[in-house]
Amino acid sequence: MESTATHLLAGHSAIVTGASSGIGLAVAEALADAGAAVVVNYHSDAAPAEELAAKIRTAGGRAEAIGANVSEEQDVVRLFDAATEAFGRIDVLVANSGVQKDAAIADLTLADWNTVIDINLTGQFLCAREAVRRFRAQPREARPARSAGAIITMSSVHEVIPWAGHVNYAASKGGSRMLTRTLAQEVAVDGIRVNGIAPGAIRTPINEDAWGSDAALEKLLRLIPYGRIGEPEDVARAAVWLASDQADYVTGTTLFVDGGMTLYPEFRDNG
Repeated sequence: MESTATHLLAGHSAIVTGASSGIGLAVAEALADAGAAVVVNYHSDAAPAEELAAKIRTAGGRAEAIGANVSEEQDVVRLFDAATEAFGRIDVLVANSGVQKDAAIADLTLADWNTVIDINLTGQFLCAREAVRRFRAQPREARPARSAGAIITMSSVHEVIPWAGHVNYAASKGGSRMLTRTLAQEVAVDGIRVNGIAPGAIRTPINEDAWGSDAALEKLLRLIPYGRIGEPEDVARAAVWLASDQADYVTGTTLFVDGGMTLYPEFRDNG
């Protein structure tokens, strides 16, 4: 029995959206390390995605960097067409793309509301719908896994923790939770597994204000019972497991990778 993630995804082909930085980049690299051929999707920043794809190929793996806007229906179809052309089939989708446009409710513009919902939630819907269509059409005898395909949605602890000043983001992640659960219920009969990952505070460039100074980090750690900030690799390892046959009996759930942030740490001393 394998003691590491090596070869867990041998023969698989995966798409990771929003993979040019942070969590998405780490997930794409981890899937490749586990043996998968990987489409490294990006929207506007091609260079990091192309660099990762080149790194994977240099190490003997298979990877392509493909640009697409996940909130645009035809872009999503084109992304999946390109992935199929590159690798022959698609076995794993990690719907990771996400943005924040923060403001107090009285100051939140409709444009910023729509941008966050379009990318974080509608983007997951469009990618998941296309993945289901492809999974259903692929020949059963060519499957590299027990399932017909695996979908992983990237959510957040804010699918359950309210977050004042971030109502559009929290609403998108609450929607992602029910998208994941409802889709899992619908497509389990097809042998398709659908799960979510809900990261807590993860050390990425997008949230450097929350951990980049000693004072900011000290304040942040009060919210994390486990006592450290998460790393992108913490989330990436969870994604590899959920994508693999080791998680074959797991569908319709969200795996929280948060150091206990959802445990209401304010109540540690009896409230």
